[in-house]
Amino acid sequence: MSTTEPQRACPVHEFNHYQELPYGAKLEFYDQLRDEGPIIHNTFADHYIVTGYEDMLAAYQNPSVFSNSAVTVFNPNPTFRWIPQMLDGDEHRQWRKQLGPLFSPKHVEGLEDKVRERAVELIESIATRGRCDFIEDFANQYPSFIFLDLMGMPFEDLDTFLHWEHEILHVSGDAEETARRRGAATAELTEYFRKLINERRADPRDDLISKAISFEVDGNPVSQEDMESFCILMFMAGLDTVTATLGTTFHYLATHPEDRQAIVDDPDLIPSAIEEMLRAFAIVIPSRKVMEDTEIAGCPVKAGTMVCMPLNLATRDEAVYDDAKEVQLDRSPNNHIAFGAGPHRCLGSHLARRELRIALEEWHRIIPDYRLSPDSAPTEKGGQLGPSGNIFLEWDI
Repeated sequence: MSTTEPQRACPVHEFNHYQELPYGAKLEFYDQLRDEGPIIHNTFADHYIVTGYEDMLAAYQNPSVFSNSAVTVFNPNPTFRWIPQMLDGDEHRQWRKQLGPLFSPKHVEGLEDKVRERAVELIESIATRGRCDFIEDFANQYPSFIFLDLMGMPFEDLDTFLHWEHEILHVSGDAEETARRRGAATAELTEYFRKLINERRADPRDDLISKAISFEVDGNPVSQEDMESFCILMFMAGLDTVTATLGTTFHYLATHPEDRQAIVDDPDLIPSAIEEMLRAFAIVIPSRKVMEDTEIAGCPVKAGTMVCMPLNLATRDEAVYDDAKEVQLDRSPNNHIAFGAGPHRCLGSHLARRELRIALEEWHRIIPDYRLSPDSAPTEKGGQLGPSGNIFLEWDI
């Protein structure tokens, strides 16, 4: 990228979005970036960071210029495509139209009893201990069970799945070593799904993979390669985002007893509280590839440039939300974009909200009084709790 005057005019930083730091440090750093200016030039994996709600929303709603064909600043020219996330235009619309009914509010409502049963089973098994590793014992287990059940994948292989997920999404460090590990994990995961898809073709079941096999794009059956790409995306989304949101939510409640008690006293506050947790601690850091010369906040950005748009930069924008960096469980209105915006808005938002609501309802019914253990040492990557978790909760039995 050339060093033109507009680039020198905007603040410049060099940092790795995925570097693991003590929890809270990176969220604070993103808040600092927003305060510095509407667009930041990051010389680490040469790209721009959009920091404000309005500029970010406009970009998300303009996929012809800000394309999903590349979704990480570390790989502006990917040789793969995760489906439907990395699709644009009509192909993306066709996939979303067929997937939509499977993630609709009505369909998700039908999962209520199964989701609640799993939550109660896990929490009751934890409650007798007086202490737990929250990520390991609950946040990994609970949404993973639901996702694996939807996909028709064996829960007993969860440790292997979580290892692949970590290697693909969370590993950081030396660029060459990181690429090697991500590539190896992706290859192993692809081979796993190749076999599973072939099994479902021969013996269909009532699961998401079997249903997706029957999809058509441009009047043709979905190819084997695209099915594998679809499964990989579902895998990464299903095993990561709700887990991380549970971690940030319970860390906050464990360290803010007045808000925790408010939920215990009035469970009807939980839906509003979830929206506020999603807003205040939005976890995803999407990126887009600029397809034509454009301008963001007065800064020229050339075609081919990668632009990173961490959602918490938008959802904590003081220009949009009063006291944006403060948590208000009853905040209203609360029209956040923690699930993204535009045509690529999170497909699983209805399921995620239900999982979060049930988790908070049942946990605070069974374990209403808990606190963060002094030996907790949570970390984060880009505002999201790191894979190590290190959130230890304790309570009196």
